[in-house]
Amino acid sequence: MADKPTPAPNVKKKEMPDGIWLKCPDCGEILYRKEVNRNFWICPKCTHHFRISADEYIELLVDPGSFKEHFRTVAPVDALGFKDTKKYADRIKAATANAPGREAVRTGKAMIDGNELCLAVMDFSFLGGSMGSVVGEKLARLAETSLQGEIPLLIVSCSGGARMQEGILSLMQMAKTSAQLARLAERRIPFISLLTHPTTGGVSASFATLGDVILAEPRALIGFAGPRVIEQTINQELPEGFQKSEFLLAHGMVDRIVPRNEIRSTLATLLKLFADARLNRQFS
Repeated sequence: MADKPTPAPNVKKKEMPDGIWLKCPDCGEILYRKEVNRNFWICPKCTHHFRISADEYIELLVDPGSFKEHFRTVAPVDALGFKDTKKYADRIKAATANAPGREAVRTGKAMIDGNELCLAVMDFSFLGGSMGSVVGEKLARLAETSLQGEIPLLIVSCSGGARMQEGILSLMQMAKTSAQLARLAERRIPFISLLTHPTTGGVSASFATLGDVILAEPRALIGFAGPRVIEQTINQELPEGFQKSEFLLAHGMVDRIVPRNEIRSTLATLLKLFADARLNRQFS
């Protein structure tokens, strides 16, 4: 009688820890997360720019340790008692549970290559980067700081638009921020706008597109309303990709498309040019 085969040892397969790999939404390539991180969160295969947080933009753009946050204590209120599938007050509470004072924009002063600037960076992970009364107030205060100190202003936009839970209060922020930027323009204080994916709604229809210099990341979605809404409104077929940064560049609405790994050096050059121009005006 043949011997029974010895059973194979029960070898446990090693489980792959979560978060090591990620899939590019554009080319479908499976990517090593640390490699993408080292590459400024740009896909090494197709150059897709992954969305990054406000904190990551600040770390990427400014001189190490130079960012000093302002207006963190400005907090939202549920003035309308708004409720859809969930109470607005509960949405705010959930969004700030682990980070008191958090909102859809971080504002403060920083340095880029030794050049001082006022900096605002929107955070899409907070209620879609929506512009409510707090976002408008913080941006208005930052513009005032820029005006009083005669310091260039940079706003990095990433937003789904106005915060509808605040109704007319959110829409008023479009006029409020635009008015403050007009004051900067009168004093010839530079305002640089950086558009990232996505920049839409009331943000694109106000401060985001009012920059003296408007930069955009590659293939960023930039527009006011969705394509279907626009087509139904004007009864015309729209060109493919008309809300991408490349289309806007071709039609004069964006000054330059800058890959994320070149943004810091581009901003440093612009700030130096603005500083030199100011000196020339003073001594001319």
